Amino acid sequence: MTDFVAAFGWLFDPVNWAGPGGIPARTGEHIVYTLLTLLLAGAIALPIGFAIGHTGRFRGLAVGVSGALRALPTLGLVVYLALITTNITLMPPLIALTILAIPPLLAGAYSGLESVNRSTIDAARAVGMTEWQVFTKVELPLSLPLVIGGVRSGALQVIATWTVAAILPVGGLGRFLFDGLAVQNYPEMLGGSIIVIVLALVVDGLFALTQKLVVPRGVAAGKVRADRAKDPWRAFGITVPGRQPIP
Repeated sequence: MTDFVAAFGWLFDPVNWAGPGGIPARTGEHIVYTLLTLLLAGAIALPIGFAIGHTGRFRGLAVGVSGALRALPTLGLVVYLALITTNITLMPPLIALTILAIPPLLAGAYSGLESVNRSTIDAARAVGMTEWQVFTKVELPLSLPLVIGGVRSGALQVIATWTVAAILPVGGLGRFLFDGLAVQNYPEMLGGSIIVIVLALVVDGLFALTQKLVVPRGVAAGKVRADRAKDPWRAFGITVPGRQPIP
């Protein structure tokens, strides 16, 4: 309990909110690093995932590659890339974290397109849509919740793991952990950890809200109608004790 009191004392100390090493500056660096990592990973993973989900080809290969990338030790990869790269402090962790973010984005992209009902796609083709129109007007809108779910998972991993990258001379919230460890400033370490947790929770909440907002209105309305058809009393907000919804 004393450690948490000291950590919150460190968090609310005005000294720690000023300058290039202050909490706002480090948080901004962490967010920029995370966005840059997700942009690079998305540029690689999303087109490949969409192609796999649309055509159904190479799915087994994608699953295997994703599993192999997930198995890579991030800290070891960061250190290895730092050893073979000279005078570029940000590049090794950026490459390592991009590799870490690719599997969830890739899985979200191809599983999202695969979740679209095949009869819906066949109907779109039957009315004369081109493959590009089928993808942009049917598959992509219907798959967006799962696609964003993959980005959400990748973002949380990247936010958490960028703290490890502070083993190198880079910015971000990991600086509080490693700099605090060097001088045995445990309130700083715990305070930095709390900031990372809060940032991850905020980002997770924003992505959860986005997933709900991108659901097409027709799909959401259809789900509501289906639920009411199974249990018509629910439309009036009435719950009948002991009554099971109609299957």
